[in-house]
Amino acid sequence: MFSDRAQNSVLVVSVSQKITDLFNELLPPSAFYPIVAVSSCGEAKRELISSEYDIIVINAPLSDEFGSDFALDLVQNSPSAVLLLVSSDIYGEVSCKVENYGVMTVSKPLNRTTLYTAMKLAYATRARLRMMDKKNKNLSAKMSEIRIVNRAKWTLIESLGMTEEQAHHYIERQAMDMRLTKGEIAVSILNTYGK
Repeated sequence: MFSDRAQNSVLVVSVSQKITDLFNELLPPSAFYPIVAVSSCGEAKRELISSEYDIIVINAPLSDEFGSDFALDLVQNSPSAVLLLVSSDIYGEVSCKVENYGVMTVSKPLNRTTLYTAMKLAYATRARLRMMDKKNKNLSAKMSEIRIVNRAKWTLIESLGMTEEQAHHYIERQAMDMRLTKGEIAVSILNTYGK
C-alpha cells in the first residue's frame, strides 16, 4: 500500500483512454490526486505552464511526437518523477537513451501488477526528490546567511577596527544575547553601518 504522508499529483499523457482509465481505477486517491489526463505533448506542455505535477506518465508514442525527448526535457527542467511507457520491441533502445537521465521506463503491454509497481517506484522517487529539494533549500539558506555574516564581519572590521575574531565573537554574542540568528544580527549591523 501507499503511504498516506504525501498526496502526489499525476499527469498522464496518453492517446489511449484505456491507459488513463487504468490509472484512475488502480491508484488510490489518498496517494494520487488529482490524476489529470491529456492526449498530446503540446497539451501536456500547456498544462505544465499553469500546474506542477509530482509524477508525469508518458504513454509513447504520442500524437505529436514520440515522447522520449519530452521525458528528457521534463527530468532536466522539473522536479517531477517521469515514467515513460514504451512498447516491448523498442524498450531496450529507448530505456538506454533515457534512463541515465532519470526517466523510468516500463515495457508495454502493461498489466496491473507492473503498472502498480512502476507507480510505487515513481512515488518513492518523488519522495526522495522532495527530500533532496528540501535539503538543497536549507543549504542555500545557510550559504546565504554565511555570506551576510561575512559581510557584517568585514563591516565591523572596517567601521570599528575589530579583528576578524572579535567581529565573529561580537556577532555570536549578540545573537545569543538577543535570541536572534547570526543572520538577523548581521542584517542589523549592515543596516546600522549602511553597507
